Amino acid sequence: MNRTYFKDGQNSYTSDLSKPPVEKVNIWPPSSRFAIAISSPTFFFCLSVSLLCQAGTLWGHPQCLDYGPPFQPPFHLEFCSAYETFGCCNQDKDNNIAAKYWEIMDYIDPQGHKLCGGYIKDILCQECSPYAAHLYDAENPQTPLRNLPGLCFDYCSEFHFYCHSAITLLTNDKHIQECCEKNKTRFCNLLNIQDQDYCYPNVLKNTDLNHNLGSLVEDPKGCLQLCLTEFANGLRNPVLMLHANDNTHRMFVAEQVGIVWVYFPDGSLLEEPFLDIKKIVLATPWIGDERGFLGMAFHPKHKHNRKFYIYYSYVDKKKVEKIRISEFKVFATDINKADPHSERGLLEIEEPAANHNGGQLLFGLDGYLYLFIGDGGKAGDPFGKFGNAQNKSTLLGKVLRIDVNGKSPDGKPYRIPPDNPFVAEPKALPEVYAYGVRNMWRCAVDRGDPVTHKGRGRIFCGDVGQNRFEEVDIIVKGGNYGWRAKEGFECYDIKLCHNSSLDDILPIFAYGHTVGKSVTGGYVYRGCESPNLNGLYVFGDFMSGQLMALQEDERENKWKKQDICIGSTKACAFPGLIATYNKFIISFAEDEAGELYFMATSYPSAYAPHGSIYKLVDPARRAPPGKCKQRPIPVKTKSKRIPFAPLAKTVLQLLNEPRTTNTSSTSTVTTATISSKKPRKTASQKSFTRLSSVKPTVSGKKKQAKGSEIKLEPPEETIKTPMVSQPSLATSLPDREDSLLYIAQKKLLPKKTAAAKEKKQKKKRARSKKLLLNTRELPMGQKESK
Repeated sequence: MNRTYFKDGQNSYTSDLSKPPVEKVNIWPPSSRFAIAISSPTFFFCLSVSLLCQAGTLWGHPQCLDYGPPFQPPFHLEFCSAYETFGCCNQDKDNNIAAKYWEIMDYIDPQGHKLCGGYIKDILCQECSPYAAHLYDAENPQTPLRNLPGLCFDYCSEFHFYCHSAITLLTNDKHIQECCEKNKTRFCNLLNIQDQDYCYPNVLKNTDLNHNLGSLVEDPKGCLQLCLTEFANGLRNPVLMLHANDNTHRMFVAEQVGIVWVYFPDGSLLEEPFLDIKKIVLATPWIGDERGFLGMAFHPKHKHNRKFYIYYSYVDKKKVEKIRISEFKVFATDINKADPHSERGLLEIEEPAANHNGGQLLFGLDGYLYLFIGDGGKAGDPFGKFGNAQNKSTLLGKVLRIDVNGKSPDGKPYRIPPDNPFVAEPKALPEVYAYGVRNMWRCAVDRGDPVTHKGRGRIFCGDVGQNRFEEVDIIVKGGNYGWRAKEGFECYDIKLCHNSSLDDILPIFAYGHTVGKSVTGGYVYRGCESPNLNGLYVFGDFMSGQLMALQEDERENKWKKQDICIGSTKACAFPGLIATYNKFIISFAEDEAGELYFMATSYPSAYAPHGSIYKLVDPARRAPPGKCKQRPIPVKTKSKRIPFAPLAKTVLQLLNEPRTTNTSSTSTVTTATISSKKPRKTASQKSFTRLSSVKPTVSGKKKQAKGSEIKLEPPEETIKTPMVSQPSLATSLPDREDSLLYIAQKKLLPKKTAAAKEKKQKKKRARSKKLLLNTRELPMGQKESK
C-alpha cells in the first residue's frame, strides 16, 4: 500500500520547533528504512556517544522542556493519561500531542495501527514525562534539543523492527536517513542515553527515580533540598522587605541605616529612595549593633490613605536613647516617594540598654497595629523584681496592640482596642496584648491555606534566647510567654519558674545553641509557585546561617522540624537558580503573591553593603504553567529605574566553568560574596559612599553595656568557601584592637600558607645569623633598627 502525505512529523516532538517545508514522501515502501528527526548536521555530530558520556551523568533530575520543574496538571489528560498526576503537560499540550498523533496515524494502514500505534503514542507522550528534559537532552539551555526522546536500546530495536517505515513521518533530515537507513544499531545508538536508568521505558520502571516523585526532595539525613534565585544585592544590612498590598507588586526594602528602597518584581529598583531618615536614625558600623531602622508596616488601607508606620532607634535632645514608632504618608503625586515631613509620632519608649530593641510592626486581620518590644536589654532581664517582661506596668518585653485610626480621650495619638486583654487591670498598661517576651525578632501573619483558609490570622514570632535556647511562638491575646522565668521549654529563673501563677504559653518549637544562637522568625508559605511548601513555617538562625522549616502535625498537636539545605548541584540545575547564600540571616519576607524571600549578609555591619535578598524555590514541583501569572498595576516612576545586576553565579554557570585542580567542597553558606570584578554600583551602594564618611550619632550615655548580650554577635567560625574574597571595611569603623570588629576581621583573614611560613622562617634565620656576626651589642630593651 503506497500513499502520499504532507510531512509534518518534525513538529511532532517538541512544540517549540518550527515546521519543515512541505514535501511529499511515501510510506510503507518495501525498501524504506528508518530516520530520526534531527534539526541539522551539526546536531547530528553533537549527539555522538562521546558527548553523551560527558553530560549524561551530570543531570538526570525531573525537569520539563521549558527548563522548569514538573507539575500536577490541573485537569484530566485524555491522551497522555500516564502523566495526568505528575508531569510536564497541561490539558492544552495534551490535546496538541493527540492532534499530532492522529495526523500521523492518518497515513498508516490498519495493520500499522495495530503494530505501531502504541510505540508512536509512547514516543510522542515523552514530552509529558517528568524527565522530559533528560530524555530530550534539554537540561541545559545551551545545548541543542533532540527531536526524538532517548530510547532504551531494546525498545528502540523493537520499534525499528516493526515500525521502521513510520520513522520517515518524523524527520526530513536526509543526512540521518542516509547514515541510518542501513544500520539499525547505529540508529538506536543515536537515540540511546548513556545512563540506562533514564532512557524510555526504563525511566518508568526505576523505583528510585519514581519514589516520592514530585514531593519535596530530602537528602539522606532528611534535609529538605530547596534552591534560590537572587533578587537583590549590595544592601547594607537589609532588615526587612514588604509590599503595600496595592496590586503593584512593588517591594520596599529597608536598610538598618534608615533608607528604604523601592524594588520591582524583575529586581530593578528606583535610583531615588522611598524614604531617607538616616540623619535621625541611631545606627553604628559596629558589628552586631541592634539599633537602627528596625520595622515598617503599611496601613491596611494604604492605597487610599497613603499611610505607613516605622519603628526606629534615635537619640532625643537630652541624649536619651529611645525607640520611636511614627506614622508617615506617601506623596499624593508620587507613590514611590514618602513625604519626610509628614511624620506623626505615635509612641516613644526609653531603652535602658543598647540591645534587645525588638522592632517588628504588623497589622493583624483585625486592622490593629501590633508592636513587638524588646525587654530593655543587658542580659537576663535584670530590671526590677521580676524583670520588665513579666511586669505589665511597663511596655518593655511586650507585644502591644493599638488602633491607629483615631486618638484616645487622654490625648494619646492612638486608641486602645476595647477588647485588649488588660484594659480592666489597674496596674497594667492598656496597650499590652501579650507579655513575657525577650526580644522577638521577626513576626508574621499567616495568610491561611489558599483553599480552606485554615490557619489564617495566626501570628508567628521568633524570640531570641539568652544563652541556651531559641524559640518560635504563636501569639495569642493575653498570653504570657514565660521570659525571664523560662527560656524555651526550660527554667531560666528557678524561683519565677516554679511560681504557680506563671501560667505561661510554651513555644511551638525551641532549639539549643548547638543548632544556632539567634533565631530569625519567618513566614508560613502560602504562595502559588511551590505547592509542596504550603503550610511550612520557614525560618532561620542569624548566627549559624541554618534555614529550617516546621510542619504542623495536627494529630499529635506538635510541630516537626526539618532542616533546609541549599545547594545540591543535581537538585538546583535549573536556569537562574543559585546554590549559595550569605551566612547571616537577618530577616524573611513575603511578596504580594505569597512567595518567600530572606535577607542575609556576609558582614553584619549596618554600614557594610554586603547584604543580598534571595527567593526560595522548590526544584521538585511547581504550579501548572500560567496558574501563578501576576498582572501588576503599572506604576509611573519619576526616578531612574536601575536594572538588576546579579552577583551570584547560577548552578548551571558553575557547572559550565572549566574544572580546576581545587577539590575542596563548596559550602552552601558564604561569609562574603564579593566578586573579583567591580560591579556597577546600585543606588544603595552609591548612597553608602556618602554615608561612610558620616560619623554616626551615638549617645554618650550608653555604649554596649559591659557583659550585656547582643543579638548580632561576631562569627565564632568562618565557613570556608571557594572564590570568596575578604570584603573591604567601612572607613568609619572603630579601630580599637579589642573590638568585636577587630576579632571578626582577624577570623575572616585567610590562614598563611606553608610556603609563606617557610619564607618567614628563612628570613628569621638569616637575621639571627647577621646578629651573631655583629660584634656591637645592643642595649637591653633596644630594638635593632630596620
